[in-house]
Amino acid sequence: MTDYVWYACYGSNLLTERFSCYIGGGRPANAKRIYPGCSDKTLPKKQKPAYIPYELYFAKSSKTWSGGGAGFINSERKSETSTLGKMYLITQQQFVDLVQQEVKLEGEFDINLNEVINAGQLDMKNGTWYDRILYLGKEENAPVFTFTNSMYLKEEINPPHPFYLRMIIEGLRETYQLENSEIGNYLKTRTGIKNTEIEKDLSRLIGN
Repeated sequence: MTDYVWYACYGSNLLTERFSCYIGGGRPANAKRIYPGCSDKTLPKKQKPAYIPYELYFAKSSKTWSGGGAGFINSERKSETSTLGKMYLITQQQFVDLVQQEVKLEGEFDINLNEVINAGQLDMKNGTWYDRILYLGKEENAPVFTFTNSMYLKEEINPPHPFYLRMIIEGLRETYQLENSEIGNYLKTRTGIKNTEIEKDLSRLIGN
């Protein structure tokens, strides 16, 4: 495996400025958490759009985002389902550091990425929100990974907080140069937004 891997994201890390807090450390705008950053604070070599063949939804109650739902993907593949993501080319160790920050585990931490590639996924069984690493194939000869919950959290569906959703909106705009109407059409069908109060507020949040 190459020294570099792609990290594919689908939530607030779509916005490069927000993702930079995972690399260099700091607190994203309107978030309630300060990230320590990676041991290697070198910025990604590349970034590009990533079409992730799993369904985006929002669940649980995030203290980082004032109690709103966090973004997850349902790791059960469904035909004709795709999530608009972004991928960053970073080192293997940066990816491990990134996952450790996301799962909020202290002390020594490692992931055998070759095991993830061979099995297609790896359940870390650590009881955290993002406990499943998924292998999404290769891009430019480097493996692509993302992470989510090992279960579909249908009993914990929760709309995202406007601060969090605005980061996703700006990330979609930055990554795909979408029109406001295209962003709205994409988000309003996601579980956790569809048929909720925040769906009614989408136009204002997007800027229509």
